[in-house]
Amino acid sequence: MISDRSHVTQMIIAAKVAKGIKWSQVAEAVGMSKEWTTAGCLGQMTFDKVQAETIGKLFDLSDEAVAWLQIVPYKGSLPTAVPTDPLIYRWYELVNVYGTTIKELIHEEFGDGIMSAIDFSMDIQREPDPKGDRVNVVLSGKFLPYKSY
Repeated sequence: MISDRSHVTQMIIAAKVAKGIKWSQVAEAVGMSKEWTTAGCLGQMTFDKVQAETIGKLFDLSDEAVAWLQIVPYKGSLPTAVPTDPLIYRWYELVNVYGTTIKELIHEEFGDGIMSAIDFSMDIQREPDPKGDRVNVVLSGKFLPYKSY
């Protein structure tokens, strides 16, 4: 018996390692971006029935695990307020250093509001560079202005 969604995530990761599957292959099978599909497999998005069944077949999941993939998850996957994983910590550092700059420039361009993390897309690509390959991350979120009432 599966007690929560995190157990399904562990099952997916174990099967991914055992089978040597790449996230891009999972995304292609599901028909969505590798970024969204990976977030879903890691427990942060909800799959529809067809998507969940596809993932179930790829990773040899039980019917119960497939059902869990279709339940809206509790979002937020970091175990601590300040992340300890070096790669995730660098993102935290990036927001810590540049967050006020990002906020200021968004407000200057769009006005008072926020960038949606719901109406959102992300693209992560390798960018070849003679000095060492670079990580190119594009985040695109709908601007949501605060309303007056």
